Amino acid sequence: MLTDEITSKVLDMFNDEISRELDDDWNEILLELDSDLFGSPGDDFHDALNRYEKEFNVDLSGVNWSRYFPWQNTPLLKRWFKLKREEVEANRIPLTVRMFAESAKAGKWLYD
Repeated sequence: MLTDEITSKVLDMFNDEISRELDDDWNEILLELDSDLFGSPGDDFHDALNRYEKEFNVDLSGVNWSRYFPWQNTPLLKRWFKLKREEVEANRIPLTVRMFAESAKAGKWLYD
């Protein structure tokens, strides 16, 4: 596959798998390459990751997800008593469609 074709297929796959937000006129807002996937619904995101691994043959098992979702990977007691979500997520690294497209071209996850 050509690299532009891979990029297009990755973007189409994420747009197909992840529920879209609506603008003020009730039109769906499509994901773009630099769209941050942080706010994606969990089930949709999980399904997209499974499909991505199968279709593009990229192993995501070694990805350090806590870089992209630090609050969800913070121990429960710390979340309750010590930390504020905003402070933890302030250092979060954006997880974009482009990262998945570039990794698909390389055949491996490039960002950890």
